[in-house]
Amino acid sequence: MIGESLMELSDLKIFQAIAEELSISAATKRLGYVQSNVTTRLRKLEDELGVLLFYRDVKGIRLTEKGADFRQYADSILKMADEAIAVMKDEEEPSGTLRLGIVETVTCGNFMNLIATYQAQFDKVSLRLETGTPNKLMVKVNGYELDAALVIGNLSSTDFVLDYLQTDELVLVSQKELNISTLLEQKWAVSPKGCPFRELLEKWFHEEGLELTDVIEISSLETILSSVKEGITATILPKTVLTGSYEQLHATPLPLQHKHMETGLIRRKDKYLSYAYKAFAELVKKQGLQ
Repeated sequence: MIGESLMELSDLKIFQAIAEELSISAATKRLGYVQSNVTTRLRKLEDELGVLLFYRDVKGIRLTEKGADFRQYADSILKMADEAIAVMKDEEEPSGTLRLGIVETVTCGNFMNLIATYQAQFDKVSLRLETGTPNKLMVKVNGYELDAALVIGNLSSTDFVLDYLQTDELVLVSQKELNISTLLEQKWAVSPKGCPFRELLEKWFHEEGLELTDVIEISSLETILSSVKEGITATILPKTVLTGSYEQLHATPLPLQHKHMETGLIRRKDKYLSYAYKAFAELVKKQGLQ
């Protein structure tokens, strides 16, 4: 019976590795175990649960429906176990690993100076920085893959805790002065789907009775700014990105209803606040991002 199971955290780690790799041999290599041991432990786990967790065929393995359900519980249990260990080891002096997500536009302001200050003050903290779209970073924060993230959008309406919030001015960025009455004559640089700046541009066009079709989709902020600098495209970005070699680009004000967007530091409500994170959040509040 499941109630009498002798299931261990190591069993869940084996299952998790196989579910992520979808290969017993790859999971074995990743874990540093003997393959026969991994196979035996997996079969034992399936016997204890009384369900088949993986389909096995000549093409490899894949999760069964029950396996997919069990993976959610296994991931949650292992994350809680890791967090419990982190809490017990946490000291008042910031240390350990701090995993932060950042949208690229945030890095154009005071962010790198802030990071330099943080590392100089708290050199025992190992930082892990990951860039991405707001939606992807929010998913990772929600899934405990990131401790917190600096993202943009309509943040006041989310379920996350906001430890810092600022309002940025958005502008149309172009090589030369842009005539808003000729929007359709311009090619636009946009980030992939899920980017708030792209969504705002599409919304604005829709309100004007226009369709945004002449676009180049670019995933890198640096490449977007370079394409604007060369006169290939125009785009919508926070005014704060216009620094350094991009300082001379032309900034056209947006209509008032589209002029501002929030940038904030978000985290889960139930996430344990390590001293490493508390120190980072306090520094952001003190120095700001601009």
